[in-house]
Amino acid sequence: MAPAAWRAPLARFGAPIAFLAAVTVAVLLVRAGLDSGSDSNGSTRTISTATTTTSQPRGKTYYRIRAGDTLGGVATRFDTTVAALLALNPDVRPNSLTIGQRLRVR
Repeated sequence: MAPAAWRAPLARFGAPIAFLAAVTVAVLLVRAGLDSGSDSNGSTRTISTATTTTSQPRGKTYYRIRAGDTLGGVATRFDTTVAALLALNPDVRPNSLTIGQRLRVR
């Protein structure tokens, strides 16, 4: 085969093979970056550092009821209980929440 005769098949098959190789390398690099927090057996490594935190008093936090909200759903969203929400909002009737109603959650 003359040099010009083998260039067409090389370009026809070589370019897709080079593209697939580049995509494979990119996927492996991304996957290695995502898995950098895991050991070879799949368990996650934890790196702990010592930090000093100062607790600041939390201010009052309020939430506006949206369509479909329930008192239990709001309690779950703010990591509290329905009883705690009722204690913070003694005037609220749990079975008749209205859209736009303001609840104290903390």
